[in-house]
Amino acid sequence: MECYTILLFCLTLLNNIAARDTITSLQSINDSETIVSASEIFALGFFSPHNSENRYLGIWYQKFPAETAVWVANRDNPLTDSSGVLKFSENGILVLLNHNNSVIWSSNTTRLVQNPIAKLLDSGNFIVQDSSKSDPNEEFLWQSFDYPSDSILPGQKFGRNLITGLNRYLTSWNSSDDPSHDIVMHSATKFIARHSDLMAGVLAVKGER
Repeated sequence: MECYTILLFCLTLLNNIAARDTITSLQSINDSETIVSASEIFALGFFSPHNSENRYLGIWYQKFPAETAVWVANRDNPLTDSSGVLKFSENGILVLLNHNNSVIWSSNTTRLVQNPIAKLLDSGNFIVQDSSKSDPNEEFLWQSFDYPSDSILPGQKFGRNLITGLNRYLTSWNSSDDPSHDIVMHSATKFIARHSDLMAGVLAVKGER
């Protein structure tokens, strides 16, 4: 019995090491935990920018975490303490919960599956896909690349998808301590030509400048 317990512990440990870039439907991450992409390029977890005490779920370069947040989930709805938990809901939607177990951010997945997984790729893209699919490159259920913050990473698209209507745009931080939306940059391509090349951009500013 003792040998069985030790073997089970070792298998669990190995599984956690092998899956450190993913979150399954049975797993979650809290404020003290991170997941890291396979080649240790990017990390995802909770952080506080500069002098702020608020907590945000974000992605940053693993080796340069201090100034390199490239994506933030709950930009306009920060956590005020370290109670945040990222997990899958019963419906298979990725949710960020606060101390009241209230949802303060979620992936807007419309197609639900029984066995979703979330994975941080070496590209910096945080994806949700069906774990039962044999092809890892199959269409994602949701991806952070469709919802950029103030940064565009290599391989990430910008502007409107003329097939789905999804509009991907950049939004600057309000300040170095506050990642909430401020200046928004939209692609104006669709008003000029019916293709996806970036031909022009429109800046929308919140408040007076």
